[in-house]
Amino acid sequence: MSPQHSPFASTTSSNAERLLVIYTGGTIGMQQHAQGLAPSGDFASRMATAFSQLSLAQQRTLPPYDVLSYSTLIDSSAATPLIWQKLAQDINDQLSAYTGFVIIHGTDTLSWTASSLAYQLQGLDRPVVMTGAMQPLEANGSDGLENLYGALQFAANPSLQEVAIYFAGKLLRGARAIKQHSEAFDAFTSPSYPLIGERVGDDFVYYSSRSLGHHQRGAPRFELPDYRPVNQGEIIRIVLWPGITAWQLDAWLGDSRIKGALLQLWGAGNLPDDARLMEVLARASGEGKLLAAISQCPQGSVQLGAYAAGHGLSDAGVLSGDDMTPEAAFTKLIHLIAQPLPLEVQRQRFLTPLVGER
Repeated sequence: MSPQHSPFASTTSSNAERLLVIYTGGTIGMQQHAQGLAPSGDFASRMATAFSQLSLAQQRTLPPYDVLSYSTLIDSSAATPLIWQKLAQDINDQLSAYTGFVIIHGTDTLSWTASSLAYQLQGLDRPVVMTGAMQPLEANGSDGLENLYGALQFAANPSLQEVAIYFAGKLLRGARAIKQHSEAFDAFTSPSYPLIGERVGDDFVYYSSRSLGHHQRGAPRFELPDYRPVNQGEIIRIVLWPGITAWQLDAWLGDSRIKGALLQLWGAGNLPDDARLMEVLARASGEGKLLAAISQCPQGSVQLGAYAAGHGLSDAGVLSGDDMTPEAAFTKLIHLIAQPLPLEVQRQRFLTPLVGER
């Protein structure tokens, strides 16, 4: 499907000075149907109508943009690694035509998509800003218009050279963000890294000192592996609970289809003092499965072996996810396992900051 030009675009702008808005679906684009809210199309004209409600001064600051709407719109709860792969490929295909990108996405898995895109678009030299809304664009009091307006403003800033999320006046590193609230407009936070930008009055301030900087040096241009081999549940996420047993853990990790797992442990890296649990982990790791661990706590990092209850995890082959978010750790496992890399290279790269995610 070809991108549609916005009515706010300057007729003198070349494509190389334009932004591309990619509309995938989500609450922001939903409209009321007989069965309730559902993804709806015609987003380019609806976006233009919304922007016409801005003050004339704000309308004049809108950068020229085109809109690419996906033919099959999704609720973000239906997102898969193949959706992440398609988005990265579309950005790659359009890279020479646009100076920045805005991705409109449902909020439920927005931070998961942002983390995946960060790994696929390593070495990015322009903004990719994701946004959405907690209410449909046409709803009374919707947060959609402000989020769209701010995302376009940051996507027009050439100093921003990474995947970011703009939401409720805040610009967050994509690989550091989580959704923290199911209803509030201020739904996203970055628990282990400061904001990389924010709206201050009518200004959109980017904090360049918090940019990727040294993390990006020497990074490959893009990494666009085929995610089909990891799209059928081959990587799993296990959040520990009181009373978990070895047979339950083995029911997942012992399955021959499993290639990797993210474990969410208690506190700084605790799990029950049960040698049989460690045996299951060691056996899975010995079979070549990539295992990593983070904390269930939203802030702080795991320190494997700091407590006796977690002693032996490293010996069992479990990698520390440090202070990574579940989204960043899980999508990193997917990204690494999808590539034909030796296991030791996958392990080393998981422990290495690739896009400022740890």
